[in-house]
Amino acid sequence: MVNLYKQLLDNLSGAVLMLDQDRCLRYLNPAGEVLFDVSAKRIEGESVVALIRDHGEFYDALGDVLATGRSFTRREAHLELFHGKEIDADYSVSPLVGDNNGCLLVEILPRDRLVRIAREEDSRAQQEATRGLIRGLAHEIKNPLGGIRGAAQLLQRALPDRSLDEYTQVIITEADRLQNLVDRMLGPRKMLDKQPLNIHKILEHIYSLTSAETAGEIEILRDYDPSIPDLNGDEEQLIQAVLNMVRNSIQALQESNTPAPQIRLRTRAIRQFTLGMERHRLVCQLVISDNGPGVPDVLKETLFFPMISGRAEGTGLGLSIAQSIINQHAGLIECQSCPGQTEFVIYIPLDRGQEA
Repeated sequence: MVNLYKQLLDNLSGAVLMLDQDRCLRYLNPAGEVLFDVSAKRIEGESVVALIRDHGEFYDALGDVLATGRSFTRREAHLELFHGKEIDADYSVSPLVGDNNGCLLVEILPRDRLVRIAREEDSRAQQEATRGLIRGLAHEIKNPLGGIRGAAQLLQRALPDRSLDEYTQVIITEADRLQNLVDRMLGPRKMLDKQPLNIHKILEHIYSLTSAETAGEIEILRDYDPSIPDLNGDEEQLIQAVLNMVRNSIQALQESNTPAPQIRLRTRAIRQFTLGMERHRLVCQLVISDNGPGVPDVLKETLFFPMISGRAEGTGLGLSIAQSIINQHAGLIECQSCPGQTEFVIYIPLDRGQEA
């Protein structure tokens, strides 16, 4: 029965802590490990102060529940965690009875998680609507383009003076260029060929490729979590998606002449993570970070939309295609950016998901 209770707590999406009378930690579930960025085994026996910085109201609530034996709930509290992160959260404190008499059960549910889920859903809907519009427009463009190119070829054959061929050739070349652009706007069109694959094999391929392209001008660091199991994905398309984002960072660093330019590839396994409307027991997190100038504020909300680019010569399709590929893998890409630090964070589920 004890194992059943532990299994239930381990699968909750909110952080759960058990504290003894001295407010020392006796249990922390996997969601709590993610929230506090700490191992339960390492922190066990430590004071709760090691997780949550001095917060009078929170500590007063612990004392009141111990003294009165009545549960306490606080909504929209602002908590500062020990590693410096600040969160808005709902939390509840309940006394335990029986064998654990005198202990406290604390549940913390970050509100930013709920806000993030809602933002993801809005972003997915907007991007899908935009992609639908782009696809429709692209198909409408392709039909007359084929007619223009065919007419130019017929005209070229009918011209009596070969010196005029250069004009028809311009029409054919420009029609081909527009055709190529339209094909890129449509994005990957073949079905995914999903196979079990190791994410680090993909990253090592990209590392070798980009290291050769930059000739050592940009330092590329790797920080891998070897415990991540194989994911089910299309290797070729995942390489394209990740490579698009790495090259985006390379271009930002080169164009801004950032001193000591650096890109870091980091992987982590995240437990009990929600993507869209599904909660997953295990998710692969891939972070591509650079120390460049950051994403302009005016682009942050539309960064993954087609034809949106901060570069004069950019087509604005690289990140849109990457997001589309990751979405096809039931995943998501997020961007967090400020001057001197930009992170593209990819989440790909490692299981089939659970009902939210």
